[in-house]
Amino acid sequence: MVIIASSNGDVGIDAAWAILEQGGTALDAVEAAARLVEDNPEDHTVGYGGYPNLLGEVELDASIMDGTTLRAGAIGALRGYRHPITVARKVMEELPHVFLVGEGAARFAAELGMPREELLTDVAANVWREGLNGKLPEHFRDRSGQLIKSMLRQATHIATDPERAAGTVNFIAQDQKGRIASAVSTSGWAWKYPGRLGDTPVIGAGNYADDRFGAAACTGWGELAIRASTARSVVLYLQIGYTLEAACQTAFADLLAFVSDPAQTIMSMVALARHGNHYTISTAPERTYIYRADGMDTFATLPRVFVEPSRLTASSQTA
Repeated sequence: MVIIASSNGDVGIDAAWAILEQGGTALDAVEAAARLVEDNPEDHTVGYGGYPNLLGEVELDASIMDGTTLRAGAIGALRGYRHPITVARKVMEELPHVFLVGEGAARFAAELGMPREELLTDVAANVWREGLNGKLPEHFRDRSGQLIKSMLRQATHIATDPERAAGTVNFIAQDQKGRIASAVSTSGWAWKYPGRLGDTPVIGAGNYADDRFGAAACTGWGELAIRASTARSVVLYLQIGYTLEAACQTAFADLLAFVSDPAQTIMSMVALARHGNHYTISTAPERTYIYRADGMDTFATLPRVFVEPSRLTASSQTA
């Protein structure tokens, strides 16, 4: 058994481990762990208390994938419900679809009996207001001080905060039967344009799992992972015989190849191969992840492998 996760998964990893120890599935473990992070108001990148879009609305994205069957469920731009990971799993299990967004996602959550609530906490709202006040000129607001909705397109380029955008929770688990599952959840890019989706809910971009080869999950500038299909690329490279390290580094090289300023790119990833070995990587220094496997009394917080973006784009990675 093994679990790897982004460092903000520390509030959920023990619950996930307990499920695995009791013979539960990897799928149950990653969902349970992600739900606990979604409940954490101190984590402003996921779930309740997440940073809002430009209009002050919290929109949540999540996806979950069963590596045994390659079934997946995804939710995008969900408002008013704090557990998109569970909604995503229900999409996978109860609908003939993979992906629901916006009003349809909220309708489905309501049909599941989930309580509707305000997800914007006072702390997150204050940071949002201060962020807009510090970046947007007065002509972007009306007489009451509200952001003029017809100006959102221009405001997005000024106010959107990439430094607050790189937070997502990732969990990958392998259970006693060797089954692999992955789950990712996020509130997305702070002060984003309403309706923006990053890589988190996009199967193959921010999340992918396949028992036969492994799994990967991304954190960072999701637009890049979408363009490069980063999570799926890692698993595909494993399938054709790359080592896990080479698969991850090659996928990052693919992602950075078309970026005009790689040095400013924020991207991190956790990955697991089918034999239980894992690898983590980041373009930002001093990033960590958490890990637990058989024989460990508790999880460990470990440094990710830091890669200079310029080094990855300058040379190709091989198996």
